[in-house]
Amino acid sequence: MGKARNVDGPPDVDSTLCPIAHSTGLVGDRWSILIVRELLMGLSRFQDLQAQTGANSQLLAARLRRLERDGLVERHAYTLRPRRNEYRLTAKGLHLMPVILALRAWGEAWCKPTGEPLAVRMFHRPCGAELGLDGRCPACATLVAWTDLRAQPTEPYVEERRRRGAEFTERLRASTSPRPEPN
Repeated sequence: MGKARNVDGPPDVDSTLCPIAHSTGLVGDRWSILIVRELLMGLSRFQDLQAQTGANSQLLAARLRRLERDGLVERHAYTLRPRRNEYRLTAKGLHLMPVILALRAWGEAWCKPTGEPLAVRMFHRPCGAELGLDGRCPACATLVAWTDLRAQPTEPYVEERRRRGAEFTERLRASTSPRPEPN
């Protein structure tokens, strides 16, 4: 006999053959996707992930634990006293790149205001040509595999990320600095 299904809502992830249900069960929320985006962009430390995703520390810690439990992320200590960890994508996590690229292309085409610049430009590593949002190389006339891509954040996006990091650091300083005693 098969597993019981939830008749009032969507089927349990464990009770369906649907790979979309299984996938969204692992990374189907905004925070998990943003964490994966940041890890793919090379960030690995908790504070940097928090600054760029906007997640509060409890939410970020919970999502990182879940991503680790589900085999998408590995934790590695970079200091022992105090213990501080960095996070790295596993092969399973790295293979979310096509999903992130699809969300990027869809978001650029359908979600951004007209005239707003690209956040990231993608290039074909072998020939250096810039790719369209469809992932095709105009020079080689091929659909480029994600393993042959090179991403380059645009200057406005680099500035946005720098500003977000600085604002986060300033908020941290303000929340931990001693407050003057009232008179």
